[in-house]
Amino acid sequence: MYFNAPNTVTWFRILLIPMFVGVYYFPENWLSWPSKNWIGAIIFSAAAITDWIDGYLARKLNQTSAFGAFLDPVADKLMVAAALIVLVNLDRIHPVVAIIIIGREITISALREWMAQLGQSKGVAVAFIGKLKTTMQMIAIIVLLLYENIIPGISTPIVGTICIWIAAVLTLWSMVYYWRLAAPHLKP
Repeated sequence: MYFNAPNTVTWFRILLIPMFVGVYYFPENWLSWPSKNWIGAIIFSAAAITDWIDGYLARKLNQTSAFGAFLDPVADKLMVAAALIVLVNLDRIHPVVAIIIIGREITISALREWMAQLGQSKGVAVAFIGKLKTTMQMIAIIVLLLYENIIPGISTPIVGTICIWIAAVLTLWSMVYYWRLAAPHLKP
């Protein structure tokens, strides 16, 4: 089932990645920085929403598949990694934050693959801390992409920076959580 409704939405999210990144490379006389910020934030927000939509459709239409279960988290990680790299390039986040978040995603993906080979994939299934981490990441990334003060008296860059550091702490916390769950199964 490579092209059922949920997987098609996931493929769409993957196709949004080059569009998202490309926005920031348009010449400024074609697209002003405020316009780039808004368009980038809107594209990333659309991608975040499609993450929810494909899961909803898979359950509602009973179209879950092994391929979809593989593709969905890959699409998520690609989109987040692309956004973090763009934000580092724009000097809106510290590279350490990007390294923490991207490094955790690679590590936990490898851990889940290892656990699946051991027949213990349910041992590292997505937990509340992982969902909380993802939610904070999405909020922080959208705010940092927007980078415009939309509420008088509130600095969007400061709010975004605080949120991304909270996301980084939650990222480390969730990584420790998953490693602790997997630890009994990783003994030689």
